[in-house]
Formats: sequence, structure tokens, C-alpha cells
Amino acid sequence: MKKAVILFNLGGPDRLESVEPFLFNLFNDPAIISMPSIFRYPLAKLISKKRAPISKNIYKEIGNKSPILELTQEQAKNLENNLSKKGDYKCFVVMRCWHPRASNVIKKVKEYNPEEIILLPLYPQYSASTSGSSINEWNDLCKKENYNVKTKTICCYPTENNFIESHTSLIKKTLETVENNNFKLIFSAHGLPESKIKKGDPYQWHVEETVKEIMLKLKNENLDHVISYQSRVGPMKWIGPPTNVEIVKYSKEKKGIIIVPVAFVSEHSETLVELDIEYKKLAEKNGCSFYKRVPALGIEENFIKGLAELVLRKNT
Repeated sequence: MKKAVILFNLGGPDRLESVEPFLFNLFNDPAIISMPSIFRYPLAKLISKKRAPISKNIYKEIGNKSPILELTQEQAKNLENNLSKKGDYKCFVVMRCWHPRASNVIKKVKEYNPEEIILLPLYPQYSASTSGSSINEWNDLCKKENYNVKTKTICCYPTENNFIESHTSLIKKTLETVENNNFKLIFSAHGLPESKIKKGDPYQWHVEETVKEIMLKLKNENLDHVISYQSRVGPMKWIGPPTNVEIVKYSKEKKGIIIVPVAFVSEHSETLVELDIEYKKLAEKNGCSFYKRVPALGIEENFIKGLAELVLRKNT
């Protein structure tokens, strides 16, 4: 029985010229800016035009493009290899805001002609603006094209055992390189406007559950940790505390800083530029004793194993 696994991620510009249209796609998503398209479209045009120069400078720091597509394709390949031991699976990558878009991938899935489709967001913690948006887009396209294949959805996996094990293992490896025990472990997740949480989005709760499980697995009660949120955009109130504020606070106490990207499973601008360059400078400027960043999960074996188990469990 042929099965297609659709891996969803946000995507990122593949060259500097793609930055503005990528941002437009992001802000024109009703899950990001919830207003009628007649107002959202011009607003998205305005924001993307205004933000493009700042974003271009960010991507210039990492080779003029986002590495997220290649990294997600690598995850897909590893997952497919893992699943192929259990059956006939093929993994497809769909990006929400840049290529490959769902409308193109659906053609390839039709050619493959699976008997079952499993939707798997690469966002461990659910938010309507990430996983929800990608899943809805896929389902809407299937409806439009009258494509009726048995479809199962994995909404999220904030406490999945292998996912937690993957984070724990990478944190332990980083802790082994630390000589000074006076540090703050900062779990940094992408922020979200407070209004979305108030409307019932479970994202913040999911992030907290992930961290709780990681701390239980680390079994080190002396680990001083905090959850914070990065990448805020616009004037509205976002969930906090902000990662940059926490970094300044603990750097001024002359602590070391160890950052864990707890909601990102691939390296991209938020980890490679925001965490590795901007926040590192901020920490050093404010007197931190050292600054280290735990890698994103990528193709770490426990993470891939966890994704495979989620897919296989959907088939029972």
C-alpha cells in the first residue's frame, strides 16, 4: 500500500530577490493577519516592502538565502529511508510561504498515486498560524481539485518521547563543553501575538509542555532555566518574556548563556542570524561569561525516529 507523507514547513527565500515576495506570502496569510483579503492584500504589500531591506540584510549574513529547503529535504530523505523499512512510503516537502508550494506538490502526489496521505507539520508545537495554516491550505486545495484520498493528520507532538530525547541529547552534548556552571539555560521559541493565545491557540502551552518534559529528562535539578520568545514583529503585544530582554538580564549578572531553539527543528534565519549573531553580540556587550547555542534538531537520529513512529502510529 503506497503512502505519501507531506512534510510542512514555512520555507524561506532562495535568493535576495525572493525576500519581498516571500514576506508578502507570509503577511497575506489569513492565519497571520486575520482580516478580509480586500484589506489584508494591500497591508501585506506595504509590510513586505517596508521589511524587505531589513530582511535582505539578515539573509546576506547567511549566503543570501535561507537554508531551510535543503535542510527540510534532508529530513524528508532520512525519514523516507527510516519508513521504507516498514512499507511503501514517499515523503514530499511543502513550504507555506515559498517554493515548493502546495499547489505544485499536489501534482507530484497525484502522479505518485498513493492510497493514503499523512500530513506531518515540522512544527512540534501546534499553532493556527503555522501547522493550522499549512494543513488548511492542503485540505482546501484537495477540495478544489476534487482529490479524495484517505488523509490522516498529525497535528503536533510537543511531548513525543523521541522528540524530547533528541533535544535532551543535544543539550547534554553542549553542557559537556561548559566549564563554568554559572549559566542560564534559555529555551527560546518563536513568539506569537498575545491576542492569538487569548483566542485559544495552544502554542504557548505546548512550548511549556515541551520544556517541562526536557527538564524531567535532563534530571538535573540545579539547571537554572527560563522560557522566552523571539522574532517579534509589529506594534502589537506579543507573548513573553522576550529572548533579547532575558539575555541582557542574565548577561548583566555575568552568567553564561546557553540558548536552546525549542520550537525550531531546522537551522534558518532565526537561529543562524538572530540567535548566533545578533543575540550573541547582545550577550557579550552586556557582560555574559560565555554564550553557546544548542543546534536545531535537523536529522538527529532520535528526532527522525520520532517522526517515523508518529507516521507509523497513524496507520494502526
